[in-house]
Amino acid sequence: MTTRANFPGSSPYEPIIGFSRAVRVGHHVMVSGTGPVGADDLGPAEQADQCLTIIAAILKQAGSSFEHVVRTRIYLTSREDWEAVARIHGKFFSLIRPAATMIIVAGFIDPRWKVEIEVDALITEQ
Repeated sequence: MTTRANFPGSSPYEPIIGFSRAVRVGHHVMVSGTGPVGADDLGPAEQADQCLTIIAAILKQAGSSFEHVVRTRIYLTSREDWEAVARIHGKFFSLIRPAATMIIVAGFIDPRWKVEIEVDALITEQ
């Protein structure tokens, strides 16, 4: 039987929408789309850095880390921000090089957000 563990974050939207910041099932950790809470009014690079900082903390709670990340999805509201955000992604993942996707979207729940990031990690030891 595979064990499931939900890891809540601090988003006020979690109980309204019914989601967890991360879910770990066996050797898999899936982190929900993570916005730049606390960096809401900053530029796209700073927002991406904040998203990844929040993700690092929840991965640690779930028993994982960036070295276990196998996939990232980056959502942007403006095509012009791709390079600034990509450089921050590279800062965290240049050696790990997970599969990555970058998507342009119409917007987020908080209209100040320019980026939201989600990751999947596969833990090889337990």
